[in-house]
Amino acid sequence: MSVSSHFLVFSCLFFLLVSPLAAQKSKEDLQREKKRNLERIKAVEKILTETRGKKKNTIGELNALNQRIKAQEGLIKSIRTGLNLLNEEIDETNLIIESLEDDLSDLKQEYAAMVYATHKANQGFNKLTFIFSSSSFHEFFMRLKYMEQYTDARETQVEQIQKVQESLKGQVTVIASKRSEKSILLTEELSEGKNLGTLKQKQNRLVKNLEKEEQKFRKELGNIRKSVAKLDRLIKEIIESELTSAKATTSNVALSASFAENRSKFPWPVDGFVSLGFGTQKHPVLRNIMLKNDGINIQTTANQKVKAIFNGEVSRVAFVPLLGNTVIIKHGEYLTVYTGLKDVFVKRGQKVALGEELGTVLTNSDGVSELKFQLRKRTQALDPEQWLVRK
Repeated sequence: MSVSSHFLVFSCLFFLLVSPLAAQKSKEDLQREKKRNLERIKAVEKILTETRGKKKNTIGELNALNQRIKAQEGLIKSIRTGLNLLNEEIDETNLIIESLEDDLSDLKQEYAAMVYATHKANQGFNKLTFIFSSSSFHEFFMRLKYMEQYTDARETQVEQIQKVQESLKGQVTVIASKRSEKSILLTEELSEGKNLGTLKQKQNRLVKNLEKEEQKFRKELGNIRKSVAKLDRLIKEIIESELTSAKATTSNVALSASFAENRSKFPWPVDGFVSLGFGTQKHPVLRNIMLKNDGINIQTTANQKVKAIFNGEVSRVAFVPLLGNTVIIKHGEYLTVYTGLKDVFVKRGQKVALGEELGTVLTNSDGVSELKFQLRKRTQALDPEQWLVRK
């Protein structure tokens, strides 16, 4: 067997071992991503159905529908990424097959040449005469060794041909399986794409219906802004009071440090999705209207329990018109604010632990269950999504 043939066999075997391992890891990641998207779709669909069931054509329904579309797009993206990965694997397998076929051809040609050479050499040639006509014992030994090596070489050549044939057969089976998998994914992508198109049609119809009620939303927005301003004043009063009376005790310093160390690790106070992000955001319906949010709004399902994201002490429990009950918890120099509770399970001055239930989320007349959540360091409002564990 030639050096080039040995190299081809080694290269093929190397790809056979390495490529599937690298691809497998990516496939596992994609499967996890796909599973997360499907779980997200299921959760948002529940919120959407519940919201729509109470009252149709609401901003809450639009928020849920927007989130549903986002989750659907994430699912399609993971399917397409899987298809791209599968195409790469098919291309790699085709290269391996081509290499094995070339190698098999070379091996067969070399074997045929070897058999032909043996046949020509054996014409009028007696092996025993060749061996025993040696002029010395050393020559006798060398001729015997040569005949053994020549026989071994032919046997090795046959074994190599068989191995390559088996590898080739295995790769043909692999590529057939990958093509079948690709066909399934293409069908799935087409189906999910149609679902996305249907969702976007619903989104367009809903936006048009909501735009017809512009005056109503402008009035509601004015009332909500007044309530939010009242909440802001309450938080400011609490912060000023805390700053005036606060003592830099060892426990407070330790709690602040511990809170800061857990950035991006805090659990969400309630399951759901972010219906309004931190900072300045566009109104979902009213054009040229910007909304300022010192926290995030988390839309969820009815009767969800709201939980403390960290150990702390209840600084204040208050009721704010249109927004519902508010619980403010201090964690050293940090504050977490939970607004939109229909009932409260804690009281002022009470020590609370991580995960302890604070109350039940409020569902408004539109059927929207939403928690307004803020996180502050002294007077500074922080983006909660930067502190909560990433979903």
